[in-house]
Amino acid sequence: MSTLAALQVGESVKEIQLAPVSRMDLIKYSGASGDFNPIHTIDDEAIKAGLPGIIAHGMWTMGNLAKLFTAYYEEGFVQDYSIRFKGMVFLGDVITLIATLKERQDRNLRFTVQAVNQHGKDVLIGEVLYHQY
Repeated sequence: MSTLAALQVGESVKEIQLAPVSRMDLIKYSGASGDFNPIHTIDDEAIKAGLPGIIAHGMWTMGNLAKLFTAYYEEGFVQDYSIRFKGMVFLGDVITLIATLKERQDRNLRFTVQAVNQHGKDVLIGEVLYHQY
């Protein structure tokens, strides 16, 4: 495993591809987060809300982005995190997580991050400020 210290501007950490989103993922996340909105777990409720089907919690997608940095916990920590939701994540979607080094300043590394579905569409974009020890 390489270190973030060796990463150059424009390079990315290893992408992570999540398993297809399952109903069980969203049921578990509902319990962990306390977000029991039925559009995330019940087909009929999602359809009644005008959606084509169940959608993943936006925060489920955002939380998964942190996986890009867990391999580097001995080097530092995520100091700041800002994201923007760009699209919905549906059951069966395969999400790829990407982080590219945008800027290096002293011990602070600024990354652009994105979550992309299997169709190549961004469902989330943002920035992460990672502080090295």
